[in-house]
Amino acid sequence: MASDLFIVIVGCGRLGSHLANQLSRAGHGAVVIDLAEKAFANLSAEYSGFSVEGDATELAVLQQAKVGKADIVIATTRDDNVNLMVAQVARAEFHVPRVLARVFEPRRKPIYRRLGIETVCPTSVAAELFLESIAAPRSLENRP
Repeated sequence: MASDLFIVIVGCGRLGSHLANQLSRAGHGAVVIDLAEKAFANLSAEYSGFSVEGDATELAVLQQAKVGKADIVIATTRDDNVNLMVAQVARAEFHVPRVLARVFEPRRKPIYRRLGIETVCPTSVAAELFLESIAAPRSLENRP
């Protein structure tokens, strides 16, 4: 990953806050958007980025977060539809070079792909890890 990226993260739950904290620690500029102000409590004391309280499906909120200047937008909410909408707007309206979205429903991944949106599907990732574990079991001593 290039240094000094400006990254907007939509959703400040476990995943969004973890990403924001890690990216900030690595020296990247970050803005986190969330509907609930209390979600920002998930950010570490060392988080050096900004936070925007608001609905990321609204253009004014995305403008306030400076999405138009972002190198990457990552949509991490728990709602596939919100993630898709935010990702599409970031790509089409703000011309963000790289857009990623969490998608829970594996069947939706091809839709995102057709729209030029990279996805991470926790359901698929977990299933793949379980299948790998079944195929090549490790001894109990080697498990994390």
